[in-house]
Amino acid sequence: MSNTVSGLPVGRGLLYLIVAGAAWGTAGAAASLVYLTGDMGPVALSFWRCAGGLLLLSAVRLVRPRDRTAPSAPLGRRVLRAVATGAGLAAFQTAYFAAVSATGLAVATVVTLGAGPVLIALGARAVLGERLGGGGLAAVAGALVGLVVLVLGGGGTTVDPRGVLLALSSAAGYSAMTLLTRRWGRDGGTDASSTTVGAFAVTSALLLPFAAVEGLVPATDAPGRLLCLLAYVAAVPTALAYGLYFAGAAVVRSATVSVIMLLEPVSAAVLAVVLLGERLTAATLAGTLLMLGSVAGLAVGEARDARTRGAERDAVPV
Repeated sequence: MSNTVSGLPVGRGLLYLIVAGAAWGTAGAAASLVYLTGDMGPVALSFWRCAGGLLLLSAVRLVRPRDRTAPSAPLGRRVLRAVATGAGLAAFQTAYFAAVSATGLAVATVVTLGAGPVLIALGARAVLGERLGGGGLAAVAGALVGLVVLVLGGGGTTVDPRGVLLALSSAAGYSAMTLLTRRWGRDGGTDASSTTVGAFAVTSALLLPFAAVEGLVPATDAPGRLLCLLAYVAAVPTALAYGLYFAGAAVVRSATVSVIMLLEPVSAAVLAVVLLGERLTAATLAGTLLMLGSVAGLAVGEARDARTRGAERDAVPV
């Protein structure tokens, strides 16, 4: 099940995306805790998240042996890809944190992650020629229904129009980033590590002036707790998750990527029940099962299609 362009097996790409989605599931809750700990704004949080992730990944690249036999795109193309990916990441991440601040974690998550698969499915069909088919469309629909039931099933949410617009902007940035990563993965010469480092460098540079205006150093009564939260955000849902995401998104169909990343609210819900003692409601259970079923169905279909394509290539006489 290997991808002929990047060399990464599709099955491993699916696993990378599952882990990334689970790690992303902790970012929104961590952001809420950051807001409660000090007066840090969403742009400053995004800057420190990307800057911290950049430092961590750069340190890993320094100590990791470099594979000089791997294909590499020309320098100009790598710079262009880093700029485009970084711009999409900046829009995705900052608008999401701003939406959380404006309309709450539940609504921001539903709108951002709910609009993402729709935009990506349309973009993948128009730009990449990727078709989901009837089964794929049913899986996407099931995942979106599960998302709404899981996040909003408990009620008690309020909707702020400004927050919804910010969440839609976040979904647009996420969709552009996913589609570009997939297209470049099919073209070849991509390296997930350099893509992630380049994206974080561009995003940090774009956000720095706005974060400086907003306030880079927040006022807080618990600086130690705030530093621990920022370190966690930079390490797990950023450096780890995005490194895995860019690797997996290059070899897996874009619509499948978008649905697998809906594991973010699932992991957040599981953590809330297991670690925070929240009650397991019928809505939580039903939404989780719907989303997990949809993710599993698309993942199995993606792996089956990859095996079929591999068998067809092997059958072609040389």
